[in-house]
Amino acid sequence: MWKEQIDLTSSYDFDYILMRLAMDPLNNINKLERRITIPLRVKNKNTLVKVTSLGTTEKPSFLLEGSQEEQKATVLEQVKKIFAWDEDLQAIQKFFEQTDLKQLFKKYPYTPLVKEFDLFSNLMKTIIHQQLNMSFAQTLTERFVKTYGEKVEDTWFYPEPDKVAVIPYEKLQAMQFSRRKAEYVIDTAKQVVQGHINLSTFETKNDEEVISTLTKLRGIGPWTAQNWLMFSLGRKDLFPVADIGVQNALKKYYDLEKKPTRDRMQGWSEKWKPYRSYATMTLWRSIEER
Repeated sequence: MWKEQIDLTSSYDFDYILMRLAMDPLNNINKLERRITIPLRVKNKNTLVKVTSLGTTEKPSFLLEGSQEEQKATVLEQVKKIFAWDEDLQAIQKFFEQTDLKQLFKKYPYTPLVKEFDLFSNLMKTIIHQQLNMSFAQTLTERFVKTYGEKVEDTWFYPEPDKVAVIPYEKLQAMQFSRRKAEYVIDTAKQVVQGHINLSTFETKNDEEVISTLTKLRGIGPWTAQNWLMFSLGRKDLFPVADIGVQNALKKYYDLEKKPTRDRMQGWSEKWKPYRSYATMTLWRSIEER
């Protein structure tokens, strides 16, 4: 067993992140103790790390706990990247306080852009979720993971690509996947297994290159590619104009009679570069918190 305390120098709203991650029933979260147990793959082995918040938004501090001492350095690096603890959220806050989103960021300050825990798992999740309401999307994802994934203690791991690639389409259809969505999930896994897509190489490519590559895959459109970039690679300047949540949040913020057009949204977002992903996150937050 090992433990490590990490203190941040910038403000960071971890309680919001816990609330958001708790929307996914597959995440292992203890709200009372302000803790999440994260499933990680380290050298092709499943491992768990507990992250507990000890501090406040203004003075963030975290306790990390793992089981394998030899994995400690790798796990610490992965967790820091997942939670973007090196990002200066105070600088981003000051940036948006000079824009027309000033009131939004004053109400919801220091909202981090937190990544999902695994590149392939997040691609599966994003494909499953596209064009579905949140409740049904989570139901399908839960069935998928609990049937083909692995449970370690109380934490679920998504299935690896080689396991997904050999699932018969009919098995997912029996879980209420549409035939097309079953094909999108399984065929994408086949592309990964066959080496046609290497998700880890995308970290060195720009947003346009990644979107171009992903959208060549059947069933992956711009919304899926943009969301994957945000929540897998933590890209800071993405603004999915097709996202209904973003549209509704802007309608509410600007007190519009109807949702804004995509062209209008794109025009507004020009003023939010190079941090449009943070605008997206904070807009989502504004309709998540009632």
